[in-house]
Amino acid sequence: MPLAARFFGVKPELVIKGGMVAYAQMGDANASIPTPQPVHMQPMFASYGGAIAATSVTFVSQKAAKKDIGEKLGLSKPLVAVKNIRQLTKRDLKLNDYLPHIEVDPETYEVRADGELLTCEPASVLPMAQRYFLF
Repeated sequence: MPLAARFFGVKPELVIKGGMVAYAQMGDANASIPTPQPVHMQPMFASYGGAIAATSVTFVSQKAAKKDIGEKLGLSKPLVAVKNIRQLTKRDLKLNDYLPHIEVDPETYEVRADGELLTCEPASVLPMAQRYFLF
């Protein structure tokens, strides 16, 4: 197995929002070496000031958008009108529309989906635990 397949990153290096860096890995700003540990996700340029509004939108009803509610409320984010939201259900999800009948036995805690007993053995390996989250 190639090294890249065995070891991979689970923490993003950067979070880019609207073309701007919103979060990035950063160590101690006072460190005297270029690779201080631990590093954590820290807010960057797109997380402050006018960049917040420039890199996000506010969803509103079509009626609110037509009445220019953003200007009346002094919103700086662009408004995006949505429709038929109240009629949406899980059945409308393209890849996640399954709704099994779930039963939980209150005495044995057995869980059944559509009458089939669901079982899960305890995990013997936790692939994204300490190895990737030491800091």
